[in-house]
Amino acid sequence: MPKIKTHKGAMSRFHITGSGKIMRVKIGKSHLRRRKPKRTRRLFDETIPISGSDRTRIKRLIPYGVK
Repeated sequence: MPKIKTHKGAMSRFHITGSGKIMRVKIGKSHLRRRKPKRTRRLFDETIPISGSDRTRIKRLIPYGVK
């Protein structure tokens, strides 16, 4: 069987933890952060697990997992 290609965009956006959870970064982190409150800016730094319905789609894009 040939190898399955990894989707490079998905590889940079998601990472898989040791327990198998797929984590993502919250949206809105990249710009317009100066005028937001400190609490909101701090919440953008968290990574959160993806929902169960998206798990199968992301697993197909990252077949071998991300280190």
